[in-house]
Amino acid sequence: MKLKNLFGLLLIWAVVFLRAVPGEAQEWSMIEKGFKLVPDSVQLAVYWYWISDNLSEEGVVHDLQAMHEVGINRAYIGFIGVDGVPVGNVKFLSEEWWKVLHVALKKAGELGIQIGIFNSPGWSQSGGPWVKPEEAMRNLVSMEMEISGPGRKVLDLPKLGKDMQDVRVIAYPAFRKEEYQKSWVLDKKENASLAADLKLEQRSMIRSISFEINTPVKTHGTLYVKEQNSYKLLKTFEIDRSNPALHVGFEPYAPIVLSLPETEASEYHISLDKEGEGQITIILSERPMVERFAEKSLSKMFQEPLPMWGEYMWSTQPESTSDIWTLNSQNVLDITACLNGEGKLVWDVPEGKWIISRIAMKPTGVTNSPATLEATGLEVDKMSRKHIYKHLDAFIGEILKRIPPDDRNTFNIIVEDSYETGSQNWTDEFIELFTKRYGYSPLPYLPVMKGVVVDNKDCSDRFLWDLRRFVADCVAYDYVGGLRDWAHRHGLTTWLENYGHWGFPAEFLQYGGQSDEISGEFWSEGSLGDIENRAASSCGHIYGKRKIWAESCTSGGPVFSRYPQIMKQRVDRFFTEGINATLLHLYIHQAYEDKEPGLAAWFGNEFNRKNTWFYQMDVFADYLKRCNFMLQQGRYVADVAYFIGEDVPKMTGVCDPPLPKGYSFDYINA
Repeated sequence: MKLKNLFGLLLIWAVVFLRAVPGEAQEWSMIEKGFKLVPDSVQLAVYWYWISDNLSEEGVVHDLQAMHEVGINRAYIGFIGVDGVPVGNVKFLSEEWWKVLHVALKKAGELGIQIGIFNSPGWSQSGGPWVKPEEAMRNLVSMEMEISGPGRKVLDLPKLGKDMQDVRVIAYPAFRKEEYQKSWVLDKKENASLAADLKLEQRSMIRSISFEINTPVKTHGTLYVKEQNSYKLLKTFEIDRSNPALHVGFEPYAPIVLSLPETEASEYHISLDKEGEGQITIILSERPMVERFAEKSLSKMFQEPLPMWGEYMWSTQPESTSDIWTLNSQNVLDITACLNGEGKLVWDVPEGKWIISRIAMKPTGVTNSPATLEATGLEVDKMSRKHIYKHLDAFIGEILKRIPPDDRNTFNIIVEDSYETGSQNWTDEFIELFTKRYGYSPLPYLPVMKGVVVDNKDCSDRFLWDLRRFVADCVAYDYVGGLRDWAHRHGLTTWLENYGHWGFPAEFLQYGGQSDEISGEFWSEGSLGDIENRAASSCGHIYGKRKIWAESCTSGGPVFSRYPQIMKQRVDRFFTEGINATLLHLYIHQAYEDKEPGLAAWFGNEFNRKNTWFYQMDVFADYLKRCNFMLQQGRYVADVAYFIGEDVPKMTGVCDPPLPKGYSFDYINA
């Protein structure tokens, strides 16, 4: 660099520096003052659970006074039902319940405590007894029958089940050849590996293997083919149907289907690891099928709480050289107009054999949880703003109507906890909305959702990719965005934990980006927090959210066993991962003055007035608020952004290659 250029650069820098000094000095003065005396604007929040109908007007007043005394100035009311906790007498939405809520909101206003209310009973996710089956989360089902043409046929279609709604009736040519398949039933014992020879009657071309089970089981396996008196590895796989709960799949024991490279042989060998037990039916077939179609259509999801980055990504399937069992999308006919109101189909059938498929949607059956019996109902459709708005009108809207504005002037937040409600893969007007988004109709590809190869395996997989992406986009923009827009119209804001355990169907960054505020989570022990807080801070940084909360110091028993000193280490750790606002877990509402040590549950540390150290926690509260204040100053700068890709569902990112120590990163999406 020439000397005069260097001199000019230094001169410019000096002028900029001198001009910036007065403003910087003022800013540093404010930071120093805030460090010494944390401003009232810095909030320390707490989940305030009203458990199992144990409520009282006196109790909520004393709870709020106690919070105020130790420095808690934001509280989120959750109406929770807990097994094992004695049930109280103040039933959900009863007149006494409304009185207690009114008193609580009015007292919070007098004390300057900001109030959030969970958007439904329970902590996950958005539902209640007011949600009708046709407004609930729904999935696609189909019922098939085969007929022959030509000629006009008057047919009784398969009956719809309870709460099912017709979507379409389609017809497509039957396969030109009956598939050859053979099945075996194996009894798998726990802690015992299993091996079996699978022999066909004759040498045949095999293209897929399926596993059917009806009890929880998880195991790993390998499949070999016998060639010239030796065995060749054909496929390694995992069978995982260990969790039949609806929130990890509305088809609990969906078949496990694997594509095989075209293999002509008569003898195979299968081996299963020691883990897992149950009866497993194995089917070898010459018909190609869409691999893992149940997982790819969100019928069955990751079976444990924390799906890592690659759990919903699959390898390319081997294509088939034969089109005998492949459906041409151009040959799929929409014959819905031939269906009359009584379930009869009147259709002029073309020549040949045809499959008629009556396609319907039905509720997944997932309910808001954990809530008391009176407060429990179906989870609302996460892909429909219309239904989401109606849900909010029925609950939060009623609170706004029944309690005068002057008596709820600090209630201004709608709360959404972590997502634990599972998937859906259909909604009203799905076909029209999907077609508008992607430029093609999903109708000819709907047989893919039962494993039928349409056009080819690549096209079938691409349709299912679009399906999952469409669901994730709707969950972000229509569900979280719908909650936010409804809240804004009523003078409220939204607070969201931007990830989900147990069947999260969305993309964590996009999902959180639609909420006003976001939060991570960490427990006092264990691994919860290891991915959630980076998920929250990355979302906050790329979507411009200054405060990044964490549900802090959560626990799972034993009760009354922890105190601030042993909580501080985990608190500090997650401050280093971008958390700068603290919500304590948990203040359980204490309804009874004459009962000690008060109401407790198996989860959460006891941040409540019945705990012996509660009134000494003001020092801990000051520490948390001081850290929050300091960490909220300035702007976060990351060294690296890790792109999370566009596959969904997505609960976290991946750090590949890993960063050296001392460098920081954010996840970033498309």
